[in-house]
Parts: sequence; C-alpha cells; structure tokens
Amino acid sequence: MKTITCSLTRYAPGAVSGSRPIRNFSIISHVDHGKSTLSDRILELTHAVDPRLMREQYLDSMDLERERGITIKAQNVRVHWRDHVLHLIDTPGHVDFTYEVSRSLAACEGAVLLVDASQGIQAQTLATCYQAIENDLEIVAVLNKIDLPAADPERCATEIERVLGIDSSQILRISAKTGEGVPALLDAVVERVPPPSGSPETPLRALIFDSAYDQYRGVVSSIRVVDGVLRSGSRIRFMQAGSTHEAEEVGIRSPASTPVDQLGAGEVGYLVAGIKDVGRARSGETVTSAERPAPEPLAGYRDPKPMVFCGLFPLDGDELPELRDALEKLKLNDSSFTFEPESSKALGFGFRCGFLGLLHMEIVRERLEREFDLSLIATAPSVAYVAHLTDGSEIHFENPSDMPEASRLDHVDEPMLRATVIVPSDYTGTVMELCQSRRGEMLRMEYLSPERLELVYRIPLAEVVVDFFDQLKSRTKGYASLDYEPAGTQTANLVRVDVLINHVPVDAFSTVVHRAQADSYGRRMTEKLRSLIPRQLFDVPIQAAVGGRVIARETVKAKRKDVLAKCYGGDITRKRKLLERQKEGKKRMKSIGRVEVPQEAFVSALRLDDDR
Repeated sequence: MKTITCSLTRYAPGAVSGSRPIRNFSIISHVDHGKSTLSDRILELTHAVDPRLMREQYLDSMDLERERGITIKAQNVRVHWRDHVLHLIDTPGHVDFTYEVSRSLAACEGAVLLVDASQGIQAQTLATCYQAIENDLEIVAVLNKIDLPAADPERCATEIERVLGIDSSQILRISAKTGEGVPALLDAVVERVPPPSGSPETPLRALIFDSAYDQYRGVVSSIRVVDGVLRSGSRIRFMQAGSTHEAEEVGIRSPASTPVDQLGAGEVGYLVAGIKDVGRARSGETVTSAERPAPEPLAGYRDPKPMVFCGLFPLDGDELPELRDALEKLKLNDSSFTFEPESSKALGFGFRCGFLGLLHMEIVRERLEREFDLSLIATAPSVAYVAHLTDGSEIHFENPSDMPEASRLDHVDEPMLRATVIVPSDYTGTVMELCQSRRGEMLRMEYLSPERLELVYRIPLAEVVVDFFDQLKSRTKGYASLDYEPAGTQTANLVRVDVLINHVPVDAFSTVVHRAQADSYGRRMTEKLRSLIPRQLFDVPIQAAVGGRVIARETVKAKRKDVLAKCYGGDITRKRKLLERQKEGKKRMKSIGRVEVPQEAFVSALRLDDDR
C-alpha cells in the first residue's frame, strides 16, 4: 500500500456556490468495482450531459483508458442535485496510480467507498480507505453490483463492518449499471459529507491538484479554492515558483469546460494563466493574489518515490529534443514519474525514467508514442539498489551498468515490499508457493471470512515488478487481489549479468538478478538473441557473463560462400589455396568486424520476461 499523505488546513465553515451549498467528494475503490460506471449514472441522473452525447466511461477522456477499461487520470466534474452543488472526482483504482487518488482526496471533504457486492473487500479497498481516513474525510460506504446473480450484500456488509469498522446499517446498496439506489447515494452525500471550510474574506489560497498542457492555451490547471475568491482577469502569484501571472480564464467542468467570472472558497474548477513553461504550475502549487498575498502556502503534496526504472531511447537519435519536450509536458500531467538524461553505447542518448510500477511504465510509454508520435525503445525494468563498497562508502544505482565491480563490493541492499494478497481460501497453497518462489517471507495470515483470507508477505521489489501480478491472477483464476507498500531494504546475494556480442559488452542487455537465477536468465537471453541477430560473414558468439565467468553461450553461425563453385576439376592445390584465402579473410574479418544489432532485436529481446 503506497500511502502518500496529502493535507489541507481547514477553516471556518460557510462556503457556498452562489446561493447553493457545496459538497466535494471522490469515488474510490479497488480496480473494476464500478467507479466510472457510477460516474456515468450520476451524470445522467443530474442531467449534466445531453442524453444524445452520453457514452460509457464518459469521464475517461483518453483512448488508452477506453481500450484498457481502466481509469488512469482522475477527472473532476460539477453537477447539481437538490439545490446543492456537487464536485465529483472519479479516481483510478490500480495500485500504480495511488498518487492520483491521494491528490484527489486533498481536494475533497468526503469519499464514496465503492465495494463490489460479489467480491467484497479487496486489497486496494483497504489501501484507499486508509488514505481517506488519513485525510480526515467522511466515508460513505457503498455496495455496488447488487444486480449480479453472484452478489451477496449481507456477507459483504458484515465483512466491511468487521474489517473497516463501518456500521453495516449505514452501508448503501446500489447498482451503478442499472441506476438502482444512486439517488439515495447522492442524498447520503449531501447529508453526510460536510460542507467545505474556508472564508471568502481571507486572502486567496488555491491548491493546484492536477495540470495538463494545451498547445494553444498553455498550462490548464485543475484547482481547488481553499480560501478567498479567484477572479478571472486578476493578478495571481504562484507561491512555490515565485512567478506572477494574469488569470486569463477561470472556469468549471460540468463536464464541458465552462468559463465563469470567479471561483469562491470551497469550489473546484480550472485556471488558465497563459503559462508556457511547464515547470511553473506543478501539482501541489499554491495560487494566491498578487495584490493581497496569503502569508503562507498550503501544505501541498509529498512527492512520491519512483519504484521501477527503465531507459527510454528514441529509435531515431534526431528525435531526442522532441522526447525531452514530451517528457516535460507529460510530467506536468503526471508528476509521479521522474526522468534524467543518460547515454548507452548501444542505444545512444536517452533518459532514465522512474515510475510507480510496471503498469505505470507501460502507460507512460504508450502515451508518449500516441500523444507525441514518438518511436521509443524501453530497456528492461530495474529497481533502485544500494551498493556498499569495501572502503565503507555506498553508491545508489538504478542502471545495472552502474553496478560496481565485484572486487569493490562488500554487499548490495535491494528494496523490499510489504505485499498484501487477498485470496479465496481454496488458493492459499498456490499463492504461498508463488510468494516463496519469489523469495517472499510471510509476515501474517488472517481470515477475513471463512471463504477468504489475507496474506501479508515481505518480498523483494525486483521479484514483483515484472510478472508477479500476472502469475498471481493466472494461478488464482483472477480471484486474488494485490496491494503493496515500500518496506525498506534488505541485503541480498545479487550479481550483474552482462551480455557480450562478439566479445563486446552491450550495456542495454545488462541486468541485476539474484545469484541463484543468473544461470537461467543468461541461458534465456542468449537463446533469444541467437534467433534475433542476423547472420554475418563470420561466427558471432553471444555470451552471458557474471564478472569474468561465462555462464551461457550461443553462436550465430556464419554465412557460407562456396568459393569452389568456379572450379571444375583441375589441380587440388588451387582449391586448397582458395579455401585458405577464405579462412584468412574470415579470421581478419572476425578480428576487425563489428556486429550491428538491429533495433528490432533490442525491442524483442527486452521483452524476454513477457515471453516467460
């Protein structure tokens, strides 16, 4: 559970939008428990969208979200219900996008906790609920999908009461698909969620909780006004960046962007200030008035720590400036990933990027390719290690090629996770076997109900980031759920496996693995490369080595040219002379020849773990 605390200071109540009281709330849940479907029903019920324009996953604006059926970016919308203004924020459910959830919760006073009535509490249900509690939000618990034949609302309500301590009589039952119970849910939001605090008389303080770059208008920031009033055309100051701008446009999303004259205390909307420098409107920035500034900024956000790293390189080296600009613009929209320049002998110049998880890495790479029309190579994912040297110093490294030589190493620490798996009791042995094969250590086992239990393991991050989740789902027929949080570091027997092509190391293929897995990794990589590297006029050895010891080898056999084809009979000495000349030429070519590894080989070979 990657919990990131985000806090806002609360003040005296009394915020209203015009004459209507305001309620700000998020929808949070585990993956695929119906957040986006519930948002669709709320939009229909409040007549926020023309019925002719209504579509499924209306708030999921990216094609990538629709294709994968998941929410990647939190989206906010303003609707009206029974003389109240409701600001709704639909959040992602996957563990890799927990940071999106934490930013959204900082802009709310309440949270609708959605639980699937057939699946009950899942790992992310617990994680997001604890985040809402940390932010001191009012929680409205809801059982969704009660129309399913497999739904068991009574069992799930009892489970919620026992695990989360929420009174089962207060848990609502709805079907987001059919709309049953959704009006009662909106009534409960109005009744239970407190109004936003803050006074319109105090100096302006507004929190930027998300931003996106528009090529025509510059940075468009999603903003929550905490104190004061934000007026269109006023001079504003970004307190952390120290820059002053004019509020060119202030508006609300209902869900179409609609300009307004002002946003009062407690309201959520957007701000356009003509900012072209993407670094000046980061998430967590406090906006105040230039003429009457606030004495101190809001608490903002704690920056998340990347957990998975990979190198991103353009297929065409001339696209490096475009890749840099794309990364800067994408970071504005997704501040949970980091990047810094790096170079590779095999791939040229690129960037070392940090992500919150493997799905996050895939999404960022796909967004770069789709939204910015780039062709990229991503190196194998790795994690951040700490190398302790024999002289007492330590080195932090994410790139395997930066790992010090074995002669200088005392030991290496690798990052650990506290992984929580919720699984039907029938699959207990299968999950325990999987976790133990990945060097996991069991911390706790607890039954949530007679049919389901919670397993807590301490497990290396490097064993989780590649295919652990896929294996978990396939071995439990999709019934298991996973959540994790950082759990410090632990000393491990790690080695760097280098891949040499024609005796020359190729840094893009280097990786850090546990010593017990080094031989199998080396064999798989050399076998794969043998099928990918084109044949040359000489034998090309492909070797995997740990230090100076070769642990696996394959050979790409040379092309054979029949130099005797033009000899029809005649003296044998002529044939021998031609064969000797060919032999000398191949020997000379092998000593000076270079093997050009095609880009497709890098792309395919670095998908080694996917094929596994």
